[in-house]
Amino acid sequence: MERPPDLAAAVEAAAGALVAVLESAASRHSVSVPPTQLRVLSIITERPGTNVNRLAELLDVVPSSASRLCDRLEATGLVRRAADPRDRREVHLMPTPAAEDLLREIKERRHRAVQVVLDRMPSRSQHELLLALLAFGQAAALGEPVPAQRDSAARTA
Repeated sequence: MERPPDLAAAVEAAAGALVAVLESAASRHSVSVPPTQLRVLSIITERPGTNVNRLAELLDVVPSSASRLCDRLEATGLVRRAADPRDRREVHLMPTPAAEDLLREIKERRHRAVQVVLDRMPSRSQHELLLALLAFGQAAALGEPVPAQRDSAARTA
């Protein structure tokens, strides 16, 4: 079966629409937290024990920028710093219960927003989409990701 010539463009457009749905759902939460700070919260929640230097690597920013992000999150009560009991010089970033509640609320809002869009689709299309997304995920896992071009603006987030 031959691939339609505009398949990559269609996937890119669908990804853009999905991002718009997700961002819209996330922007309606009760606490005003910028997207970069939400990303920090997600990273330290998914990777317990992350320190500022590791966070900077994951965000592709300089450590001082990551530290300032954490300062702002700490000031709003969403992050706390905790010394490693084995090495007091090592400081880990930890989400607070308020951060965990916020992330859970956003995840639920995003899920509902995606479900609203899916409910507009015929069930056969939903099933085909599920199969296509599973196949896409498997294919993506087989190869190396395409390296992103470095943007000097991203290094100073």
